[in-house]
Amino acid sequence: MKKRMSRIVSLSITAALLVPTMVSAADLNEGAAPAPAPIQAVVDLGTESTAVQEGQNALANSQVVPAPPGYDGYRNNIPHGNMSLITYNSTTVGNARKAMVYTPPGYSPNKKYNVLYLLHGIGGDEYEWANAMKPKNILDNLYSEGKLSQMIVVMPNGRAMKDDRPVGDIFAPDKLAAFERFEQDLLKDLIPHIEANYPVYKDKNNRALAGLSMGGGQSLNFGLKNLDTFAWVGAFSAAPNTKPVNQLITNPAQAASKLKLLWISCGGSDNLLYVSQNFKNGLSSMNVPHIWYQDVGGHEPSVWNSGLYQFSQRIFK
Repeated sequence: MKKRMSRIVSLSITAALLVPTMVSAADLNEGAAPAPAPIQAVVDLGTESTAVQEGQNALANSQVVPAPPGYDGYRNNIPHGNMSLITYNSTTVGNARKAMVYTPPGYSPNKKYNVLYLLHGIGGDEYEWANAMKPKNILDNLYSEGKLSQMIVVMPNGRAMKDDRPVGDIFAPDKLAAFERFEQDLLKDLIPHIEANYPVYKDKNNRALAGLSMGGGQSLNFGLKNLDTFAWVGAFSAAPNTKPVNQLITNPAQAASKLKLLWISCGGSDNLLYVSQNFKNGLSSMNVPHIWYQDVGGHEPSVWNSGLYQFSQRIFK
């Protein structure tokens, strides 16, 4: 049974990994027909009134409205942010590592910014969000509509090992271990580098962590274990690396009081939907406030673009 399940999960994720690659190569998102409206949007705030009140600054705006057509398309007549590649020293890995950084329109070293750390999937790297999805378009468009708080977005390589390229057997034990090791690289190396080199706030209420697939699992695993570092946590199509809720949350009341927002979303046709459903069911049983959103689609970029669109509007408010 264990071997069969492992094979199913492996095949599901492998198939999903091909989608971003094909989309990036053909640039299918540009000029593509708008995605259909989600078939279900469920908001679950838990039942403990004190928890709801403490998280209300984000959760009060709990109505989930589907992303409109063209939300991820390029617009000429608006201000645009910038994407740049940075290098930081990793004491965790023992060499220099890279990350992509989005700075918003009108970015200035004289202003202060929140930070969203945005993680990729098992077959990706620091370029996956920029190449396979449309984060710059989505964020630029939302800024032009006045819907975002000021933030920079850091897209690192979540595979913390010396050769961190997504090559060879991406399911090899050393590569899977590197995704777990990234927790230390993130906390001890990347965050300090960002805070030393960008004008950002250095408080948990000004840091968010989110990701897609493997990165969604990392976000839940790392974010919920480090609620003194992250107050905003999001997972888009979380993969089976996601740990059980009761391992990540041992004190539900404390977690509820520290979290500003916990977002879980997944496509209704995703073979890994059960991961997100099991996790949100566990949260509900613990009365931990969260938003659960079931989108239309499989394990694919349209769902992850939608996740970023929804999550980014709800953080730092």
